[in-house]
Amino acid sequence: MEFSSTAQALPSSQTTAGDAGRIVFPAPAIRTLGLRPYEPTWRDMQSFTVARDADTRDELWVLEHPPVYTLGLASREEHLPRMDNAIPVVKTDRGGQITYHGPGQAIVYALVDLARRGIKVRDMVCLLEQAAIDLLAAHGIAAARKSGAPGVYVLQDTRDKEPGAKIAALGLKVKRQGCYHGISLNVDMDLAPFAAIDPCGYPGLAVTSLCALGVKADVEAIGVELARRIADSLDKHAVETCR
Repeated sequence: MEFSSTAQALPSSQTTAGDAGRIVFPAPAIRTLGLRPYEPTWRDMQSFTVARDADTRDELWVLEHPPVYTLGLASREEHLPRMDNAIPVVKTDRGGQITYHGPGQAIVYALVDLARRGIKVRDMVCLLEQAAIDLLAAHGIAAARKSGAPGVYVLQDTRDKEPGAKIAALGLKVKRQGCYHGISLNVDMDLAPFAAIDPCGYPGLAVTSLCALGVKADVEAIGVELARRIADSLDKHAVETCR
């Protein structure tokens, strides 16, 4: 597997001794890949997952993509782009429906051996969502899950009962007991391409970003922060029970 010349592995915390009888794994490797085309990255995730064995270290890839619409396995024709805006459409093997990726969006792909860590798929979804919720809270943005609609949604007020605009989307593929794909967080990007589709299959779904909410931040720095939160949760087995 080859990475672009901008790829670099970031230092991650070393495995520490756990409680008696608890199996402790190496901390996931965090790799920054810069701006990278979608399809080669997807194929690299597939190759990594097929080639990995019981001793392969988990990895978290931090990157951005050039403009692209990606279709999940549940995608329906009525949700596809309603105009020709020259943005390519790629049918993928992840769960979920259609979404948009583009520069200014922090993506973390999670290549994790779920069976080795004893994590169920739904728990992994919750872990990714919670990492994004905690990151947003650290930047002064209240956010939450939405029942029946995976992802992270902002709250205009902590007293709000219904989440509002979507700020992070996610989808996973599980193969050979491991997962790949991951989570995307809108940081400072052009949101207009979302208007041509039904984001995640929901007509009229509002989307937002950190920048639109008044938070100015470096995209890669946010991606690394999100990856480190995911790594910490994996290392601590801190999987929140979904409600």
